[in-house]
Amino acid sequence: MADDDKNPAREVITDYAQAHFRYFRTADGTVYAQRNGHPVARPIRSQGTTGSHRQELMVGLFRDGLGVFNGTALKEALDLIEALALTEDVQPVYIRVAPGFDGATWLDLGRADGQSVRIHPTGWDIAVPDPREVCWRRTQLTGELPLPVKNTDGKGIDLLLRLCNFATAETECLAIAWLIGCLGPSVPVPAPFLTGPQGAGKSTGGRMLVRIIEGMTGDLRRAPKDEENLLAAVAAGWVTALDNLSHMSPDLSDAMCCIVTGAENVKRALFTDGDVFRVGYRRPLLLTGIDVGVIRPDLAERLLPLRLERPRVRRTEGELWAEYAEVLPVVLGSLLDLTVKVRAAEAETPTDLRMADFAHLCAQLDAATGLGALAAYRASLDDLNDDVIEGDLLAQTVLAHAAGLDAGAEQRMTSTEWLHCLSRVYTGDDFRPLPKGWPTTGKVLSDRLKRLQPTLAARGVLIDWGRTEAARYIEMTRSPAAPPHEQQAF
Repeated sequence: MADDDKNPAREVITDYAQAHFRYFRTADGTVYAQRNGHPVARPIRSQGTTGSHRQELMVGLFRDGLGVFNGTALKEALDLIEALALTEDVQPVYIRVAPGFDGATWLDLGRADGQSVRIHPTGWDIAVPDPREVCWRRTQLTGELPLPVKNTDGKGIDLLLRLCNFATAETECLAIAWLIGCLGPSVPVPAPFLTGPQGAGKSTGGRMLVRIIEGMTGDLRRAPKDEENLLAAVAAGWVTALDNLSHMSPDLSDAMCCIVTGAENVKRALFTDGDVFRVGYRRPLLLTGIDVGVIRPDLAERLLPLRLERPRVRRTEGELWAEYAEVLPVVLGSLLDLTVKVRAAEAETPTDLRMADFAHLCAQLDAATGLGALAAYRASLDDLNDDVIEGDLLAQTVLAHAAGLDAGAEQRMTSTEWLHCLSRVYTGDDFRPLPKGWPTTGKVLSDRLKRLQPTLAARGVLIDWGRTEAARYIEMTRSPAAPPHEQQAF
């Protein structure tokens, strides 16, 4: 054959790629390649250790007898494919959990054959999803789950609870509710905070909960030092588990709030001056630790305290994890059975709780099983409010001042007047010095009260802001329906 009749290498690669793969883009403009009939998609620019599309393409060309091509030909072909894919329809990709057609939910088992679990209104099945219904994205953190066992009659839930050291039945039902919430791609769930005395098995219990969703390779990790590294870890998996927290900085606390309820970050694209890309995220989060110190009010509304106790009988790590691996298929099957049952239950949505979706899920769990999850969730939030108040002298001072008001009474002052008033309440007759971190201006006081507003409202003290013709004001009202708790002297 004459040289003029030969197809350039880039055309051979492009024709082969379009015949064996489907290319599409996501909302952020990233182009993905999906082998025909397979649900797993890879970004065509990825160089990750889980296998890039470039490597996948090179192996396919070689095994099908088309030869080995140099890097220049592959680059030119992928550049053309990427440009063509940008004209295609937008389709999202998912890690581990995804919404499907007709109200179904998919769970990626992380298997090479693409088998996944389809949870639908009448049950659940194991199948390979249609690539146009679900596109899975996998990373190095995507572990393989065993094939779940059907018709377990709830046996797996009992086996899981026997392996964990949860202190009370209320803690157990909250852990179950959280696991069910993790199987919902659109349900924000609070972050479980596994706490307890030293030796209670907090890290082990956290691993057990995480590995039900992430497989036996799922593990806990130390909290990153900055928000950027934390978000990188969040983007690479479904459940993010942080171990042995002893301190929570304001920046880390704010980042955790964003992870739980969802946020978007905009970054400059590499090697560009003006181009940017968007990173959206909302993931289940799990924390362990004995004590993290002062908890900020906005994070307290997004936490789910799960207390553990020290086991009476100790077991070796090898024995414990061998049993866990053996029962994991049954545990996962029982969780899927319970998820179907809970989603079919009818229940009203509580309108007074911040995490309304999770509160509704707890109400559905109660309707399906009678466990009392919603009452346990309310009690846990009440305990967290106590923790916030115990760690904030300003909150204690406001409650002490409000205790002297008549039920239903209103008191209105400017922020500067409130600062002087509350400072006098704190210093008392002995004129003790104000503590470090006490508000120094009316503006600082107003901002602090805005953060404390939900916590104080839970104790029957309502804070509101308004304006008259003369000035702005802050109004404090002692609710007649929910008087504040008795406060200890500070």
